Amino acid sequence: MSSNISVTLPKKNISVPKSSRIRDFILDTGLPEETIFGALVNNEICGLNKTVEYDCTVEPVTNNSPEGAKIYRRSLCLLLAAAAHKIFPGKRLIVGSSIDYGYFYTFDDGKEIEQSQIDMLLSKMKNMVKQNLSIETELVSHSQACRILEEEKLTETRKMLDFNCPPGVILDYIEGFYDMHYGPVVPNTGALKTFDLMKYGDGFLLRYPSTENVNLLKPFTDQPALSKVFSEYKTWGKRIGVTTVASLNQLCLEKHSTQDFVDIAETFQTKNISKIASQIAERKSVRVVLIAGPSSSGKTTTSKKLALELQAIGITPKVISLDDYYSGLERTPRDENGKPDFECLEALDIELLNQNLLDLFAGKEVQLPSYDFHTSSQYFEDNKKMKLKENEILVMEGIHGLNPNLTPKIPDELKFKIYLSALTQLNLDDHARISTTDNRLIRRIVRDSRYRSRTAAQTIASWDSVTKGEKLHIFPFQNNADAVLNTALDYELAVLRTYAAPLLRCVKPEQKEYAKATELLNFLNMFSTIPGSCVPPRSIIREFIGGSDFRY
Repeated sequence: MSSNISVTLPKKNISVPKSSRIRDFILDTGLPEETIFGALVNNEICGLNKTVEYDCTVEPVTNNSPEGAKIYRRSLCLLLAAAAHKIFPGKRLIVGSSIDYGYFYTFDDGKEIEQSQIDMLLSKMKNMVKQNLSIETELVSHSQACRILEEEKLTETRKMLDFNCPPGVILDYIEGFYDMHYGPVVPNTGALKTFDLMKYGDGFLLRYPSTENVNLLKPFTDQPALSKVFSEYKTWGKRIGVTTVASLNQLCLEKHSTQDFVDIAETFQTKNISKIASQIAERKSVRVVLIAGPSSSGKTTTSKKLALELQAIGITPKVISLDDYYSGLERTPRDENGKPDFECLEALDIELLNQNLLDLFAGKEVQLPSYDFHTSSQYFEDNKKMKLKENEILVMEGIHGLNPNLTPKIPDELKFKIYLSALTQLNLDDHARISTTDNRLIRRIVRDSRYRSRTAAQTIASWDSVTKGEKLHIFPFQNNADAVLNTALDYELAVLRTYAAPLLRCVKPEQKEYAKATELLNFLNMFSTIPGSCVPPRSIIREFIGGSDFRY
């Protein structure tokens, strides 16, 4: 058998010795070395130090790609963890939420981090970048990994190895510091030139560049309401003793404790929905509630649960569907590819919507439109009429709910705006956070399979388009909200694993979506499972796994 293997690069085929490292031949693609952060090997994302063992297709992952941006940020977090370990060896650095283009960090002692400490960390990180230190991945035995993590006092990372026990464990290594390997990292610190540390609240932000330009930090845009909600959930998690996947897995070993935790998480979320209902009731002028949030944030179930809470305090909600206000195919703007852009605000009949609202608030009866998605046309039915009584308010949910240009003719005092986000407070461990976007994607994969007969690959393939629309039409307006609701439930990924994992395993290496499917599958495998039977019938999670008491 030949000792060489065939490698198919984007523009040529080459023959290389078996067990060659990717970094030894990736420059044959003709791209500058500094722009290559990783590679797709048969559509599996890999670091440049990985070896190839059989015939394969290899495509470079560049610094301006979504995959490259993820590698950069993961590597930057490792750099920070290594710097903190050197300067503050007795302290545990804890990553928190994503805020604009940055990750929030605190120390576990609860004390406010001083600017002088931040300056020391920043100086150390910049020095490590200047030194262009090698970043290695090492495969060690399970027992050796446990010993290393114990010596470094990475408590929660060490606990993960009590629930996931492979004979060999991959660790990242940089200047005497080890951390758990959760995905490819850049081969050396010299690649990590663009970052900053910024004082924020009682901690600081590790600021990173956007996907589009790895050499530029965008001006900071604060998200105070979102940060406040995340902080409240983080405090709640500490109080009940579940802050990492390891602590959740420990709880899953005891069936009684698991059901208690599910019920507590659901109760806490319902309490927050009730709090928002009370805020609405206190503002006597409110006539319409606008609910917005990204895909799979649970808008439909939230609107139904909010409706129940409003009725409990004597307010009757009536629902208007924004989908019925689509203008029709002929009046819908086209995107850059010439296709109808149904995501943009201009796809809606804004004039008719505002006139209907003004008439309803004036006590008039209005005839509401309907929309036929098969013919892409708006139409009217004689029996679809509405009139608001004194104790009735409107509830509308949709991606444009917080955009002031949706309801420009409606005075602000008549509107109450709610933003939804699935912000789990759980971390994988001290240094590795759980992506809110990935959480929502897993929800959507499960829902699309159950209700739309779509494969995981199809859902993943459309996800970039979905998130692009969110960045344009939802995220810029989140600070307009009167209230923010966290729709994540800290037990949900342990439930969703049972439903999502079989779907992800069906994505083939020949498909482009295999890289993301593998990433999500590896992530879900870190969770012990919680059976779907533990999920209450009116939970937001039922919107995705089925079996809800609500009708959708």
